[in-house]
Amino acid sequence: MEKILILDFGSQYTQLIGRRVRELNVFCEIHPFNHFPPIDESVKGVILSGSPFSVRDEKGPRIDLSAIKGKLPLLGVCYGAQYLAHFYGGEVAASDSREYGRANLKWRDNNNQLFNQITENSQVWMSHGDTIVRLPENYTVLASTGDVEYAAFQVVDEPTYAIQFHPEVYHTTEGTQLLQNFLVNICGCSQNWTPDSFVEATVSQLRQKLGNDKVVLGLSGGVDSSVAGVLLHRAIGSNLTCIFVDNGLLRKNEFADVLDSYKGMGLNVIGVDAREKFWNDLKGITDPEKKRKTIGRDFIEVFDVEAHKIQNVKWLAQGTIYPDVIESVSVNGPSATIKSHHNVGGLPEKMNLKVVEPLNLLFKDEVRRVGKALGIKDELLGRHPFPGPGLGIRILSDVTPEKVRMLQEADAIFTQALRDWDLYNKVWQAGVMLLPVQSVGVMGDERTYENVVALRAVASTDGMTADWVHLPYEFLAKVSNDIINKVRGINRVVYDISSKPPATIEWE
Repeated sequence: MEKILILDFGSQYTQLIGRRVRELNVFCEIHPFNHFPPIDESVKGVILSGSPFSVRDEKGPRIDLSAIKGKLPLLGVCYGAQYLAHFYGGEVAASDSREYGRANLKWRDNNNQLFNQITENSQVWMSHGDTIVRLPENYTVLASTGDVEYAAFQVVDEPTYAIQFHPEVYHTTEGTQLLQNFLVNICGCSQNWTPDSFVEATVSQLRQKLGNDKVVLGLSGGVDSSVAGVLLHRAIGSNLTCIFVDNGLLRKNEFADVLDSYKGMGLNVIGVDAREKFWNDLKGITDPEKKRKTIGRDFIEVFDVEAHKIQNVKWLAQGTIYPDVIESVSVNGPSATIKSHHNVGGLPEKMNLKVVEPLNLLFKDEVRRVGKALGIKDELLGRHPFPGPGLGIRILSDVTPEKVRMLQEADAIFTQALRDWDLYNKVWQAGVMLLPVQSVGVMGDERTYENVVALRAVASTDGMTADWVHLPYEFLAKVSNDIINKVRGINRVVYDISSKPPATIEWE
């Protein structure tokens, strides 16, 4: 399979470059600059990312490009561009007029393949403090802005290109066209990597890898595990057994609803009601990390008991996706350590199982597109992300069945209202937090002293950054009124208007 390698120097935008390349139906892999794989015939080109470092910094990333430069199409972006100038005979200096934000290309060489169909005064997004003040002798300028003479350049007689702006961000209005020029015109990519081709290739690989072995998968009701389940089922059929655990911290009616939807998809699913175990073990625990660990430990214990009822299981399937893999490898040094919440608490080692992760090459939006190609219903694919510990980390105090009831009722009202007002699909994630405070209220002629909940709704593309959603006042008023009137024990509703960063999406 042809691919593009993206070498990551630590930029916040590196994953976005990968997403844009994938959107152009070209497969790519992101690797730390100091741990990239051998270059073989499948590699059609290489992209060097940006970086928070300066090329003039002694601690800045350094890379040996001898296996790439001049031999394969190469595109340096921001730091990557400055690297190709600074370490090959040019000069990079701190800029007197640092460019952050929008700029326009006052000139571009539209006879060059990289700038084919890029219009005059095209808007680009700059984000750098250094600037290139002199190019090496065998380099030629391809584009300039009002403040940056060498906004883009090429090595003469070499398929090596560089740009000091970010084509992957939304504010570079023709960035997708520029990337397509590089991928298609320069690298010769065929743009044949699609959800359908991924399904076909992955099912074939899974059949070959798993053979007649039995596989167990922990379903959560979320998009990732559901798509992983359907992919595996298509590959190995009845050799897959799925286990769905009700930990007492799911949304209202979620256990029954999700089981029904899975049966309609033909999956072999075992439903386990373990609510009492989780509630009992969580009694009195208020520390968020202790709650997470308790929930994780109990899940392993329940899952382990159920999985051992199945004879001759050899594999544990997980819904790990590509951002999980990328974030688990340090740019500052190779690491094989997977984040604890991406690998179910040592379960593979405990059960002596091998791990299979059919989605570990996909971004979240690609998982949804693959799910669509598999025929999974839009209602499931469009579900908001939900934290692994469930409502346990949305109850900001000790967990009790009564608090779970209140939160489930309030969450159901909020979620249904989002659907009724046609807002659900405009929000990345929404939920309700039960706060550890009580407030005075008046209901009828009686004074009340009851609980407070906070509504949370954010917009995002991948959850790494998020902004609060400006929900209509009329909508918030209706939701607040319904929660207070219909949920016994709640007398006040507030709305969280914090963004990530500095806040997080969840409160714990």
